[in-house]
Amino acid sequence: MATKTTNEFLGTGRRKTSIARVRLATGSGKITVNGRAFESYFPLETLRATVSQPLVTAALTDKVDVRVNVTGGGPNGQAGATRHGISRALLKFDTNLRPALKKEGLLTRDPRERERKKYGQPGARKRFQFSKR
Repeated sequence: MATKTTNEFLGTGRRKTSIARVRLATGSGKITVNGRAFESYFPLETLRATVSQPLVTAALTDKVDVRVNVTGGGPNGQAGATRHGISRALLKFDTNLRPALKKEGLLTRDPRERERKKYGQPGARKRFQFSKR
């Protein structure tokens, strides 16, 4: 079995419950998410801006192709995970990008997770109405 030796850079991004596996290769600036076009997978402009932020910061929007496999969570978490993964892959692509990416806060994994619902209560923080008598 012959292994394909392409010049791909891998990065894993996480946000909330989403995990994005990113493959970065030199190319024309095409972004594919789960086999679909970037624009159709992230229909909102805010999500697209979130995902492409590392590429804009590094000024590589037309120079690299990005393939993303993302699972779990919702659109916001997936966009955040993809952004994190692209940032990490860019770091492997060119280590000189580190100061620019770090300054924008793109290398930090957002640690905020959903708080669990407690038993006997309607939600994580919400409580049933207190009655003194």
